[in-house]
Amino acid sequence: MRTLRIAALLSLAAAPLLAQDTPTEREAAKEVLKKMSALEQSLDVPGWVTKLTAANPARDQVAARAKELMDKELLAMGDDITKNPEIGFVEFESVKKLTAYLKAHDFTVEMGVGGLKTAFIARYNKNNGAPNLGIILEYDALRGTKGAFHGDQHSTQGPIGMAAGIAMAEYLTKNHLPGSVIMYGTPGEEMMPPAAKTQMFKAGVFKEADIIVRSHSSNSTSRPAPGFGSCCLNINGTKYTFSGAPAHQMTAWNGRNALTATIHFFDNIDGIRSNIRPESRVQGIITEGGAAPNVVPDHAVADFYIRYPDAIYLEQLTKMVDDAARAAALGTGTKVKIDHYGEARDGVSEATLAEVGFAYLKKYGGTNVLSEPGKAQGFEETGTVASAIPGLGFSAQTSTNANHTYEMLADTYSEVGHNGFVIDAQAMASLLFDFATHADYRAAVKKEFEGIHALFGEYQEALKKVYTLPVVPEP
Repeated sequence: MRTLRIAALLSLAAAPLLAQDTPTEREAAKEVLKKMSALEQSLDVPGWVTKLTAANPARDQVAARAKELMDKELLAMGDDITKNPEIGFVEFESVKKLTAYLKAHDFTVEMGVGGLKTAFIARYNKNNGAPNLGIILEYDALRGTKGAFHGDQHSTQGPIGMAAGIAMAEYLTKNHLPGSVIMYGTPGEEMMPPAAKTQMFKAGVFKEADIIVRSHSSNSTSRPAPGFGSCCLNINGTKYTFSGAPAHQMTAWNGRNALTATIHFFDNIDGIRSNIRPESRVQGIITEGGAAPNVVPDHAVADFYIRYPDAIYLEQLTKMVDDAARAAALGTGTKVKIDHYGEARDGVSEATLAEVGFAYLKKYGGTNVLSEPGKAQGFEETGTVASAIPGLGFSAQTSTNANHTYEMLADTYSEVGHNGFVIDAQAMASLLFDFATHADYRAAVKKEFEGIHALFGEYQEALKKVYTLPVVPEP
């Protein structure tokens, strides 16, 4: 799940502000961006990058240990999970492999957290108070027409996180330093409902974390700009269930065709595309459409992801799509049930984390490096956790191909995949080292996160004033 929204700086030196996705957002965000720019300038992020990435034998030993774990055992585990893909919420064998490894390295695992069978939390048995270093592990495969496949490389996100976390836990214990390592096994990244991280967050699973890190596949080595945004736009996951009446197809007038209603629904959406903002993404499939050609389908289901760069216009867009479904039902004599079952929203990204992490990605050999920051986006796809806890998603190049493809799957086993996975683990371990061992750095991260977070409400209120609806008179 990956895509620009609000960003404070083109670079960390004095530079013009990046624009937002839409002209309306750019206009609404002018004052917010000015305040965010002032915040970023006050933090001296380039100074932190220089200070933290300077020569440090202790940090380098932690990164080397993460690399050793990857090279000796965890790349092979990633390959094994890749060969045995499991889609979201049924990743039972993948979870067994991950949790067995954690237990063998002195972690206690609690399964079924947040009410999800394949979700878990693993705490190092020698944890020693704050700061609490959180690491997200993922392992679900994509749903494909040919079966499950790891075309987004989630198969190695768990091993990467474990390598970094175990290396850091061992270092803290060996040197009798304060700090705790907590691993979060989060299923179903590619699926709603439920949005696993949101459900886990509401259950309090992440409440201990002072920072959360994660890795994700990428065809470049990159980092986000500071601000708030989402990898893949704000999303409303919505299911439309049409109900009709069965009949013989030779006397179809005796029934009401739910499949016809669903097809009209898709046509209605195409009919309103000229009236919706061009940055919108309305994407759906028919998951149920009847059982036999000679029986009028009395039940049909369409599943949609409705997307927009911000949640304010997304509300208007979703109502338009809902009304298109109601119109289809009315026009075909059927009925429709609308279920808004899941959502993803903006999270927060911090330059204090992103620029230091990016420097480490380059230090350890990241390839296809994008020199400028990308869009602002939270470190995880739902935005729920990333809007409440500071963190970073690491993105070294792990493929030469696009996400969600069989070509990216093939790259998982290749040199570009394996090299990128090891680089992510080393960079993640290094950033965790810095966060754990520098109280002043933790304070800077907190200041930035809280400052950006405080501006989000102001931005939302500004958008509410500019997304006006046309006045349609009575005929």
